[in-house]
Amino acid sequence: MTDLVIRDVDVVDGTGSPRYRADVLVDAGRIAEIVAPRSGVEATKTIEPGPGTVLAPGFIDMHAHSDLRLLTDPGHFAKISQGVTTEVLGQDGIAYAPIDDRALDVIRRQIAGWNGNPADLDFSWRTVAGYLDRLDHGITPNAAYLVPQGTLRLLAVGADKRPATPREIQHMQELLAQGLTEGAVGMSSGLTYTPGMYADTGELAALCEVVADFGGFYAPHTRSYGAGAIEAYAEMIELARTTGCALHLTHATMNFGVNRGRAPEFLAIVDEAIESGCDITLDTYPYLPGATTLSALLPSWAMSGGPDAALERFEDPALRERIAKDVNVHGSDGCHGVTVEWETIQLSGVANPELDSYVGKTVVEIAAERELSPVDVFFDLLRRDKLATTILQHVGHEENVRAIMLHPKHMGGSDAILVGERPHPRAWGTFPRYLGHYVRDVGLLGLEDCINHLTGRPAERLRLHDRGLIRPGYAADLVAFDPETITDTATFDNPKQQARGISHVLVNGVCAIENGAPTGNLAGRALRMNPSTKETR
Repeated sequence: MTDLVIRDVDVVDGTGSPRYRADVLVDAGRIAEIVAPRSGVEATKTIEPGPGTVLAPGFIDMHAHSDLRLLTDPGHFAKISQGVTTEVLGQDGIAYAPIDDRALDVIRRQIAGWNGNPADLDFSWRTVAGYLDRLDHGITPNAAYLVPQGTLRLLAVGADKRPATPREIQHMQELLAQGLTEGAVGMSSGLTYTPGMYADTGELAALCEVVADFGGFYAPHTRSYGAGAIEAYAEMIELARTTGCALHLTHATMNFGVNRGRAPEFLAIVDEAIESGCDITLDTYPYLPGATTLSALLPSWAMSGGPDAALERFEDPALRERIAKDVNVHGSDGCHGVTVEWETIQLSGVANPELDSYVGKTVVEIAAERELSPVDVFFDLLRRDKLATTILQHVGHEENVRAIMLHPKHMGGSDAILVGERPHPRAWGTFPRYLGHYVRDVGLLGLEDCINHLTGRPAERLRLHDRGLIRPGYAADLVAFDPETITDTATFDNPKQQARGISHVLVNGVCAIENGAPTGNLAGRALRMNPSTKETR
């Protein structure tokens, strides 16, 4: 007698190997055995998903923005319903641990557009350990954490645009080492977001050396995905080369008109570095538009000093004109060195209910409606929404997305912002879209290969030696789906839609989705890297 048997399914085990038919036995949260189909093994609970069902390891989202949503909505239906059983948090260099009171106030406001700013949430943790412990109070998927480099800089240097002193760099190294000791799997950066973008290469190298010592990885949002994208990737690759730090290029894209068709150039420098001995991986989302905050388009100098300083600058006519020239004429570093194409900027969420009618419209459409210039609409929205506005940025290219997706070091990452009335559909559809659109409909990837992208490869990067594959002894993070019907139903007009074709999702051997419906079970937990063994469990 075992706890659970999943009968007569096509097992795609996460290695890329061909599927095979079997019964999978689960006991005490782990895969106990894999036996011949219809074996007759007795179990307390039996799942029979039906003919043609594929059983795969649970999907690992290498780039998630669920840091607060997991605490305010631990059922996390948007992600668990698409088969995600592990998420990597602390992304883009700005997150909530380690923290102090001053920095917490800045960060809560600065990234309210990513995570919301819930007034009733208890933010009493101050360390990475404290945040991970809070996750252990009850969440549906598992979660790993990256120490955010921008937050380290805010704690050690402040929000000003200036070089860090040697003592401040040492302080950041100490904070980083503490976070890694407490279980973080690496470090993230957001090098088009303040204050992390104020760090020079030497400062980043000093931090990457610490990450390398702990066996973690560095996950940078680079300095540009537009003008200068190749140079920005090259800077990160050189950091990996000189520090020996493993590098994970998160949401690896080549966007804006200047980069149409240039993905092979990017991949060539990645391949050259890998051949020379660098440990490099990357993730992408399977969509063309990106998503961020409207304030992210500001030039970095305009955000120096934090949100209040930025809002004050909007009231100074000379500074306002300087900002307008940066975004319209020169190319803002916050907008990847290109001028803002206002027709590509579509509002996806606002904090101020007075602005609700603008959600779903582009800045150009709002400007025409209000008989204002697009840049005046930009300033008005930032001011009235106190920098909390979220946007979609329609700047991607299909040929680049497909080329990068085919790379042998590629993994899946949703980069999903879950707040706002009309968030990017990747929040609900990333993983079904890979399997439905790019595997079944387009045929770009084979099913077994794609599952490897979404499970085995990211588990290896995270040093999850007992997850990401269907093997005896491994944690029973599993997803059952119909490869003929799995479909992302989330659209840009109606993004909060459950995918079709996923019948069951198990986290640590417990059903989180059963027959397509949530169970309410909170079996997930924080996954911590052990600095001694350099394994994450």
